[in-house]
Amino acid sequence: MAVESEMVPLGTALPHFALPDLEGRTVDSSEFAGQTLLVAFVCNHCPYVKHVEAGLAAVVADSPGLAVVAICANDTDAYPDDDLPGMRDQATRAGWDFPYLLDRSQQVARAFGAACTPDFFLYDAAGSLAYRGAMDASTPGNGLPVTGEELRSAITRVLAGQPVPEPHRPSMGCSLKWRP
Repeated sequence: MAVESEMVPLGTALPHFALPDLEGRTVDSSEFAGQTLLVAFVCNHCPYVKHVEAGLAAVVADSPGLAVVAICANDTDAYPDDDLPGMRDQATRAGWDFPYLLDRSQQVARAFGAACTPDFFLYDAAGSLAYRGAMDASTPGNGLPVTGEELRSAITRVLAGQPVPEPHRPSMGCSLKWRP
């Protein structure tokens, strides 16, 4: 079932995280201090994520100076395609060259207020939430091309030290698959 992202208040501080990447190396949020950081909650099985994953890679490639991490927080017992082998396949298929992290405890997803996949959170260099919402208006089946225009515009503004005017369109996707 498709759900929209929670619209976490702008200015919210970047939650701390320390999660393993695909090779088991711990990536800590403190590594991104002083950088504009995009945190994308994604997963391998969701058709909404599959629809935009190559577009996300293109947006990131066109955004020098942007730090990026993707996080999978789905219950991998119930959704085994979202565990490490599937995540590795997805990163390769999508052309992602940024860290892809696994949040098995789901505590990080809860701290961010993540609700769906994909769910995008863009933090300025001071670690304050500057944008949350959709990549663009495209969803599977609506016929609109994946352009990344809304996320791309937000990134450009935040990298330039400018605010992102509201309203922000909520992201839409599969609900996060919470552990029982």
